[in-house]
Amino acid sequence: MKDGQGEGATDRRVGWLRKMIEIRLFEEKVQELFMKGLIQGTTHLAQGQEGVSVGAIAAMREDDVLTMTYRGHGQALARGMDSEAAFAELMGRASGCCGGVGGSMHFTDFSKGLIGAFAIVGAGLPVAVGAAMSARMQGKDSVALTFFGDGSTNIGTFHESLNMASIWKAPVIFIIENNLYGEYTPLRETTPHEDLAIRAQPFQMPGIVVDGQDVGVVHDTVAEAIERARRGDGPSLLEMKTYRFRGHSRSDPAKYRPEGELDRWKARDPITILGARLAEESVLSEDDQKAAWDDIQSQIDAAADRAAEAPFPTLEETHRYVYAD
Repeated sequence: MKDGQGEGATDRRVGWLRKMIEIRLFEEKVQELFMKGLIQGTTHLAQGQEGVSVGAIAAMREDDVLTMTYRGHGQALARGMDSEAAFAELMGRASGCCGGVGGSMHFTDFSKGLIGAFAIVGAGLPVAVGAAMSARMQGKDSVALTFFGDGSTNIGTFHESLNMASIWKAPVIFIIENNLYGEYTPLRETTPHEDLAIRAQPFQMPGIVVDGQDVGVVHDTVAEAIERARRGDGPSLLEMKTYRFRGHSRSDPAKYRPEGELDRWKARDPITILGARLAEESVLSEDDQKAAWDDIQSQIDAAADRAAEAPFPTLEETHRYVYAD
């Protein structure tokens, strides 16, 4: 299957577009709520990287699991987390996905296979390997995906996890979201490789460079890696070339980026790419797409309003997550 084409591809691609729009508008709303003081702490947004989340997770089965980073709103929504529960978690409300005690960096929901979002760089990799091996030991053919940034490939946990996964042929897919920056530092100043997929070679697993801005290509590449893992052929390392349109966190204006770089990447916005393709194929007109944006914006606004009205957790409820019985 190429670029999401085949039986049922039209409805699937329209769904991908709507989900990417939902994630984009969700994160724009997060920024708005933060500026209004409704979200405490900090937030790490990923506008521009929606194609990676939506394409990869669309290739998963219901019984598969994933880990992600603190920049994981997109993965959570792509996996089916309700936007109201996500907003509530960000605002520290009891109706949040983690009862309001996890916040932006810790979106999890075991019922959806979201087994961990980690503030520690690279911490999700060994957890995903463990989850993959757990499934095998239980006689299941489910797989684990782990999403992490380019900076994670320079730490020991990355190499240890790939080494262990290769030796055991663990059914795990390692997905690098290479947005060119580790916090504020350009990749070229920390890493001697332009293509990080080359780091798969010492571990005897496929290392594939993927256009992360093309949701169809992301989907098909991940689907092939998942099928390989299910049949017992072991892990894969997929490098998604992508870009975040905002700075590292809400306090970062990203003035370190070279002039014109942001504009060049915005010209390859994953939403624009798929939208243009659907319009050209007369699948979804520009007017229909505008209506979709308006419809989803209304849903996002309503979800945020409902979440803001939810109560905060009680002290007793927060203790439940700190002290063992």
